[in-house]
Amino acid sequence: QVQLVESGGGLVQAGGSLRLSCAASGRTFSSYAIAWFRQAPGKKREFVAAINWNGGYTNYADSVKGRFTISRDNAKNTVYLQMNSLRPEDTAVYYCAADQSRLVVVTSPGYWGQGTQVTVSS
Repeated sequence: QVQLVESGGGLVQAGGSLRLSCAASGRTFSSYAIAWFRQAPGKKREFVAAINWNGGYTNYADSVKGRFTISRDNAKNTVYLQMNSLRPEDTAVYYCAADQSRLVVVTSPGYWGQGTQVTVSS
């Protein structure tokens, strides 16, 4: 089992950057694939990015390719989402999620964090 806690959200102007962190508890963190999702007001939750257990495989939604980078540090039990060139449409609550399958983590992960708010002003 793994527990996830997101941090790093906040208010930023368009064109700015933020780095989100997802800290995990559990001795088996390094065996989990991790994904980031987001949910804007009135919209469905959507996939943003994912990384496999050792960082050798990453996957991004088309809307964030070239602007967001997902990475992980298994020694710190943490996954990061570096967000650059932020746009007002990136405003959402961002969630990290975990699953032992990198295929399942992008659709129906078994574990979720509580979310962190990102607001991008125009």
